[in-house]
Order: sequence, then C-alpha cells, then structure tokens
Amino acid sequence: MFIKVLGSAAGGGFPQWNCNCANCAGLRQGTIQASARTQSSIIISDDGKTWVLCNASPDISQQIAHTPELNKTEVLRGTNIGAIILTDSQIDHTTGLLSLREGCPHQVWCTKEVHDDLTTGFPIFTMLQHWNGGLQHHPLTPLAPFRVDVCRDLQFTAIPILSNAPPYSPFRDRPLPGHNVALFIENTANGQTLLYAPGLGEPDDVIMPWLQRADCLLIDGTVWQDDELLTTGVGKNTGKAMGHLALAEEKGLMALLGKLPAKRKILIHINNTNPILNEQSPQRQYLKQQGIEVSWDGMAIHLQD
Repeated sequence: MFIKVLGSAAGGGFPQWNCNCANCAGLRQGTIQASARTQSSIIISDDGKTWVLCNASPDISQQIAHTPELNKTEVLRGTNIGAIILTDSQIDHTTGLLSLREGCPHQVWCTKEVHDDLTTGFPIFTMLQHWNGGLQHHPLTPLAPFRVDVCRDLQFTAIPILSNAPPYSPFRDRPLPGHNVALFIENTANGQTLLYAPGLGEPDDVIMPWLQRADCLLIDGTVWQDDELLTTGVGKNTGKAMGHLALAEEKGLMALLGKLPAKRKILIHINNTNPILNEQSPQRQYLKQQGIEVSWDGMAIHLQD
C-alpha cells in the first residue's frame, strides 16, 4: 500500500496567511526550525500508479503541482487521481473540489450527511454540475466495506467518529454519525492496514477496535492542548469544540496512542499554533521519545509485507 501526504496542516495551513503567532512569525523570520505546510490531504494507491484522493484541500492545485506521481503524461489533460473520498464536509477538506472543476467529472464517495451539507450550506455538488457532469456522488454507508473503481486491492471502511459538523452546517454541535468518519483501509492482497483520521474528537467503543487493528495510524494531531487557541491569543475555540482531541491532555491522544499496537503512529492535520511544528521544541522531542511521527508535505509511506 502506497500513501503520500499532500498536505499535513490544519485549516489555514502553516504559516497561516493572517497569523503572527510564535510559530507563524518564527517560520517567516527563520527563528524556529520548521517546515511550511499546506492543508490536510493524502493520496493512497495499491500500485503506485493510480491514486485515490482522500479529502480535497484548498491547496490541491499546489499539491498536485508538487506531486510527480499525479502527473499523467500520456494524456493532454488529466491526472492519476482516479477517485475521491471525503471524510467530512469541512471547508479545509472540500474546497479543493472547486479547483478540480476543469477535470470533471470526478467520482466522489461520501456519506449522505456530507453530501447533504455539500448540496445545501456549501453546495459544491450543485455548483459543479455546470462543469462537464460535475461530481458523481457514490454514497458510502458507515461500517459497510466498499471499493472504488480504481485500486481494486484496497477495501475501505468508513468508521463514524465523535467530532463536529462544520460551522456552516445546521448540525454544528449536534452532528449525526455520518458527518465525520475515519477511513480504515486494507490491502486485501497482503493484509496491510491503515487508519486515516484527520479529525478525532473523542475515542469511543466504535472506533477503538479499528484503532487497535491498524498497522499504521495517520491521525489527528491538531492541537497540543485543548485551550491552545486561547493561550496563544489567536482565538477562543477549544480543540474539543472544533472536534479535535488534544495531544497532551490527561486522556488525550498521546495517552491513547501509547496503548495501541500500530507499528507506525503518524500525526496529520496539525494546527499552526501547535508547538510540535517547531522541530526543536520540548513537545516535539517528547513525541520522538514516544515513537510518534509528525507528517510533512510530501511524506511517503509504504506499507508492505
């Protein structure tokens, strides 16, 4: 199984365009050791040739330009993206679909709840009908395994997770199970498994067995502490209110990861305020000691026998 991280940051990227927090200012001024990041998205493949795009960030055009694997040289127009799967209807995971309009039609898998949001409050499906057939919706049902038309060795299962609906959604703060899913991906040819969860508000009895099964976890690392936006002075939302489990809380993500048997534990969707972006920070060093990796744009992950 081949995985490549197109974008590793949370909404706004890093540095965020309007932010002068210690991390963003430090990166611009060269006073911290860190790398710029675009907004969260990955591609996955069973052969390294045709790829499934998991979430379409606002930075998708830039990401494709920097990903040789997606350059389909034998056609006048096109890429090696053969299917798209959405884990939620958040702005930072869906706006990129607008930038892909010249390549329509696209085959898009998502839950009913995500499709409803994307045909009402943020009607991308409706808007893109005017571009060569637009987005062709393939409904997925949580906990029901499915395959896409490309990468036939990969079996996907959408796992409902406790998180939140987007701020524009009528279900904000009262999400339905289909508003946020993790993807459990198995290569049926060799049994290798990945769990991709760029948003995770709280582990529950539904997600835990899947977390325990995965060989590799590519999981939400948005904030270090729940009140991080407040303590850095850039906002009032808590991680929990945004639908993200903080890393360093008593029952936070690091405590959870310490109990899981996965061979690789990798963080993605990292907010610009998170101190782990500074590669010399005590928080980043602590992650290293715990065997927890921090993804970066362009990171390649190859799961094999």
